[in-house]
Amino acid sequence: MTKADLIDTVASESELSKRQAGEIVDLILSEIKSALQQGDRVALTPFGSFVVRSRKAREGRNPKTGEKIKIAARKVPAFVAGKSLKEAVGGRSAAGGAKKSSAKKKGAKRR
Repeated sequence: MTKADLIDTVASESELSKRQAGEIVDLILSEIKSALQQGDRVALTPFGSFVVRSRKAREGRNPKTGEKIKIAARKVPAFVAGKSLKEAVGGRSAAGGAKKSSAKKKGAKRR
């Protein structure tokens, strides 16, 4: 799905013109971008959350020459999918995921 597809869907579902729907989509994306620039978390429950993560400085290699280069520390946007989105895409129900149990029971000590 592209931004244009999203605008078409919003326009047809809400009975707005494509221009009005485009302005709404642009406004939403602009607000998400602005919040992330300020370091805020954007939570769209139950869809997911947009967050800003910090990456440490590290050493990398130029794939063409093999030369070592330093990659500066930076902040990057990330998306964390919400429970309903994970279930919709993964096809699992809420009861579908079994929890792992600990191998050691309370009171069972090894000697």
